[in-house]
Amino acid sequence: MTFGLPLSSVAREDRPLTVLEVVEGARALLEETFPVVWVEGEISGFKTYPSGHWYFTLKDRSAQMRCVMWRSDAQRVPAEPADGLKVYARGSLSVGVKRGDLQFVVRQLIATTEGGFHAIRLERARQALEKDGLLDAARKRPLPRYPRCVGVVTSPEGAAWHDVVAVVSRRWPACELVLIGARVQGEDAPRELIRALALADRCGRLDVLIVGRGGGSKEDLQAFNEERVARAVAASRVPTISAVGHEIDVTLTDLVADERAPTPSAAAEKAVPDREELLRYLGSLELQLSQAALARVEAASTYLRGAALRMGAAVSGRVASAAHALRAAALRMGASCARRAQEGRGRAEQLAASLDALSPLRVLERGYSVARDSDGRVLRRVADFPAGSRFRLRVTDGEVPARAEGPA
Repeated sequence: MTFGLPLSSVAREDRPLTVLEVVEGARALLEETFPVVWVEGEISGFKTYPSGHWYFTLKDRSAQMRCVMWRSDAQRVPAEPADGLKVYARGSLSVGVKRGDLQFVVRQLIATTEGGFHAIRLERARQALEKDGLLDAARKRPLPRYPRCVGVVTSPEGAAWHDVVAVVSRRWPACELVLIGARVQGEDAPRELIRALALADRCGRLDVLIVGRGGGSKEDLQAFNEERVARAVAASRVPTISAVGHEIDVTLTDLVADERAPTPSAAAEKAVPDREELLRYLGSLELQLSQAALARVEAASTYLRGAALRMGAAVSGRVASAAHALRAAALRMGASCARRAQEGRGRAEQLAASLDALSPLRVLERGYSVARDSDGRVLRRVADFPAGSRFRLRVTDGEVPARAEGPA
């Protein structure tokens, strides 16, 4: 088969090439002509194979080409790209031997979006944390007002530790500080931060835990954007304050921590109260209590004075009423006594008249007399007058001595 060419033309050419020779020749030509190129396009049909290699298509409005990224190169990309992501791909052109199609071997991949793959990875981690409820404000714990021991997870050589020490020493000197050292940047930083957080949980003495570092570039802060580090912070048994970078930087640990501070110094201010401010507050409270007590005493005194006046008026009224009652009773008693006395005088007069009527003197006044011997005995019979005996004769106006002469 000559594919439309005259047989004589084929006979005059050199030896026919094999398919493999043509494909390899094309590959060599492409690799020599385009050793390294940057290509801009949109990812489509992205797949990750068990081997760790990535396969996808890079396309624009007019064309597309197959791409491969070997595992060793893919491991350096912060996050797997999603379909539709626009990227800059750096690599070399080649031809696949088995299929004979054009293939772009990608060595480096950069997202054209702001922040690149770091932003993509950060957003995916944030979504995963949010899905698990770790960003929910309801799970945030309040910080203790007067901590006795504050832990700090940071680098021992960094400025963050010294800033925390300076602030706590000035504001709340009675507080104990515990440094749990860890690297805060580099490949080993996530692992060391997780280890330090686990040590803080086992410590058992901490009331508050500050996790952070000083400012730096986004790459320097990358350890605090690791999802596993954020989950370790969220799982801490101790209330946490995340203090990473400057105020414009927000990391995943900031989102999951109980409190977020823009700097380590600000975290220390959140962790402990201000002694001077507390003393001023206590002084003000003491003054308020004193004034309130004085006001209560004054109010009580006023009430007691009023009660005394009311009681005095009531007592005076009752005394006056009692005096009036006593006077009335005295008058009634006097009148009663007068009546009783009058009745007694009348009765006495009646009795006197009766006695007077029965008196011997009244009998004597009617002409009778009473004879008595020297002993005062009344002589009633003739035998009581022997001859020559002396006796006294009681008459109405006195006594008359007498002597018996003999029998009549």
